[in-house]
Amino acid sequence: MSEKENKLSQQEQMVRGSAWLTASNFISRLLGAFYIIPWYSWMGSHGEEANALFGMGYNIYAIFLLISTAGIPVAIAKQVSKYNTLGQEETNYYLLRKILSFMMILGFIFALIMYLGSPLLASMSGGGAELVPVMKSLSWAVFIFPAMSVMRGFFQGFNNLKPYAMSQIAEQVIRVIWMLMTAFMIMKLGSGNYAEAVVQSTFAAFIGMLASLAVLFFFLWREGMLFKVFGKKPESVTVDTKSIIIETVREAIPFIITGSAIQLFQIVDQFSFINVMEYFTSQSNQELKIVYAYFSSNPNKVTMILISLATAIGGAGIPLLTENFVNKDQKAAARLVINNLNMLNLVLLPALTGSLILAAPLYTIFYGAPSSQALWLFVGALLQVLFLAYYSILAPMLQALFENRKAITYFVYGLVIKVVLQVPFIYFFHAYGPLLTTAIGLAVPIVLMFNQIQKVTRFNRQKIFKSTLLYVLMALVMGIVVAVVTGLLSLFMSPTTRVTSVIYLVLVGAIGVAVYGSLSLMTKTADDLLGARAEGLRRRFKIKSLK
Repeated sequence: MSEKENKLSQQEQMVRGSAWLTASNFISRLLGAFYIIPWYSWMGSHGEEANALFGMGYNIYAIFLLISTAGIPVAIAKQVSKYNTLGQEETNYYLLRKILSFMMILGFIFALIMYLGSPLLASMSGGGAELVPVMKSLSWAVFIFPAMSVMRGFFQGFNNLKPYAMSQIAEQVIRVIWMLMTAFMIMKLGSGNYAEAVVQSTFAAFIGMLASLAVLFFFLWREGMLFKVFGKKPESVTVDTKSIIIETVREAIPFIITGSAIQLFQIVDQFSFINVMEYFTSQSNQELKIVYAYFSSNPNKVTMILISLATAIGGAGIPLLTENFVNKDQKAAARLVINNLNMLNLVLLPALTGSLILAAPLYTIFYGAPSSQALWLFVGALLQVLFLAYYSILAPMLQALFENRKAITYFVYGLVIKVVLQVPFIYFFHAYGPLLTTAIGLAVPIVLMFNQIQKVTRFNRQKIFKSTLLYVLMALVMGIVVAVVTGLLSLFMSPTTRVTSVIYLVLVGAIGVAVYGSLSLMTKTADDLLGARAEGLRRRFKIKSLK
């Protein structure tokens, strides 16, 4: 295959993989965000406390998921890509079978630790006795998650991301159905105990994962892989099982350390904010739970939609980056780095700009009209997304280039900065303190990782800076148009109810998408994401390119 054909092939794989992961992440996050509208309403006057409990439980749960999988899903994808490149496909099936057995044991151990350690973790979080059953209900999902995530990583390594995406959507759909059904039954037809409703809402994670596993096994069967994975060991596979597991775990550990950044930063906030504020102020525990919900639990429903764009794009490029590195194709690796960053900027910058301008109606749709404090904390959390997203894409890219040691070192620098600044920043800035320390703490590894990736791949810095400037200008133009339209619309209605807020988002959002979409087609920046389809859109809408 010529260099040009290889470039097109990898670009197509990137576009296809990113499309599946982006779509599934976006749909899953939307479902995970919009369930909050009826759910929060049914909680009545306890909405903030219920969401704080839910958020605290999920922060701990997310850490246990990362530890229990030991970063193996991403490492599996990396190993599968490696063995495919070396022409040892049969090794992949044997690898999956052995790793699945290992992960079932690992899942049981960490599920038991979380279940038994729930009282201590709840106390450290400042959540009280109400948080204990929430954490216990989530331990069931910890048991099953490692095996499920390994299967996703297996498909990712083959650059077949459709099963990954479909399992993710199925998991979220079933989870949300269980959450809403049980919340309605308890709050409207039953006892009305919001803590019980939260417990069922978190137990829904386990129910959703069962659905996800079913989808993954279906695709294994349909692709003709099921019997290869669980059948007799192929004679062509001569590798030692123990060495495979050790090799995979060794590859995995750096991924869990760097991949846990967002969760660990949130855990630092959870363990410190309420406890520090109780020491420095006279606010009650209940009042502080509400403030915690304002800057952490409430914004997460929206910010994670934006961050998922970064993780989807970053995840799609890992096997291809590894493949190029193994083949010593530095030019192809550099192209993939530039494509990854360009696709991130193309999607993230306008989405974030629009979210900031429409922060008030966006918050109102989910939680009702915000107070001044709730709104400004929401805006602060949205700004923080920029740091979270860039970290989420640079860390796996650096590790795909086998720079694991440096990735871990840079992450540790950021975490230490976050921990050192946390208490004084909470003292001086109160609820804004955790947001500021996260931004500062992530800025350090972002800069260091970017420089190291450039050092390894020798990608053209000037090219990225120029394209980023173009994306920023496009987002600014869109933002100006959106701000003007929002100002004109405010003369006729105010986004103080869910109905008027939906009207704001639909009308203004559609105009914003049209403006940015037109600009991206004119400048041909949309071609990075849409490939050949971009030319068809230009012809359909009669848009002339500037290049």
